[in-house]
Amino acid sequence: MFDKLSFTEKRFEEINEKLMDPTVINDNNLYRDLMKEYKNLTPIVEKYREYVKVKQNFEEARQMLEEGGLDKEFKEVVQEELETSKEQLGHLEEELKILLLPKDPNDEKNVIVEIRGGAGGEEAALFAHSLFRMYSMYAESKGWKVDVLNLNETELGGIKEISFSIEGEGAYSRLKFESGVHRVQRVPETESQGRVHTSTVTVAVLPEVDDVEIEINPADLQIDTFRASGAGGQHINKTDSAIRITHLPTGMVVECQDERSQYKNKDKAMKVLRSRLYEEEQRKQTDAIASQRRAQVGTGDRSERIRTYNYPQGRLTDHRIGLTLYHLEDNLNGDLDEVIDALITADQALKLAAQSGEDQE
Repeated sequence: MFDKLSFTEKRFEEINEKLMDPTVINDNNLYRDLMKEYKNLTPIVEKYREYVKVKQNFEEARQMLEEGGLDKEFKEVVQEELETSKEQLGHLEEELKILLLPKDPNDEKNVIVEIRGGAGGEEAALFAHSLFRMYSMYAESKGWKVDVLNLNETELGGIKEISFSIEGEGAYSRLKFESGVHRVQRVPETESQGRVHTSTVTVAVLPEVDDVEIEINPADLQIDTFRASGAGGQHINKTDSAIRITHLPTGMVVECQDERSQYKNKDKAMKVLRSRLYEEEQRKQTDAIASQRRAQVGTGDRSERIRTYNYPQGRLTDHRIGLTLYHLEDNLNGDLDEVIDALITADQALKLAAQSGEDQE
């Protein structure tokens, strides 16, 4: 590990010098790529340098104690320094192991989130609306931008399905564990008898991809236009501005009717299609990995029940990591950091364990 850290520090210094070279500064693409690498290496190098400094303090204290000749009071001070440094080294080593874990190449990407009402009819649609509100408020708290791509509402204000993008630094790294089945237990807003019902909503979080990352042959697309429809007579249904794109090789269908402009709807629909095709390709690659070598809390499987929102008990439970919180109202108002941080920590622990197992083989 420390050979790798030493090499990383040398590479960091090398990039630092290159970033001051006028020829590099004038090459926009090279400068951008080097700045990205420099940014990724910075936390690793800073932590490594902190480790080296503490290691030096530890060695100096150990040497002084071995040489002896210290008065009692000063010896106690040095002994305390030795023990403190030893404890710090243990913590820093663990932090460095986490920083050296392979990065998910999608972590810094924007995301496309798709929410669909599942079992439970109108109650599921109403909860789909609650989840959209929750993610929108979380995005707002992070300073991220939310843009609705497609929306299919019900007459009572629920959402049959919605696609929206979230743009912001690290959006995918924070939201990627949200994919799966979200279950709600509550007395339905449409129910007056006071019985608790269980409904489900599916969430898919896709990394937004560029044109160059996924190639789509125009000949593989069937593009249809139709009149936008929705609760309340969206766009007054006067123009064929809505777009439906069918990807013929896979049968994948994407619709977008949120914009009045046919061109804008097509752009948004293509954005969703690219992300879905990219996710499908990633899923195939992940499935090709032997199950015992997988190390993830769970991302991408839309059929996996991941979380329950129990209104009567004010409880949120994430079933993948056994986490239960009792401030559901805050969670639904966008306070998600506690559960997301716990998921990231659990994922890192699994990856560290998997890496440790591979190192021992």
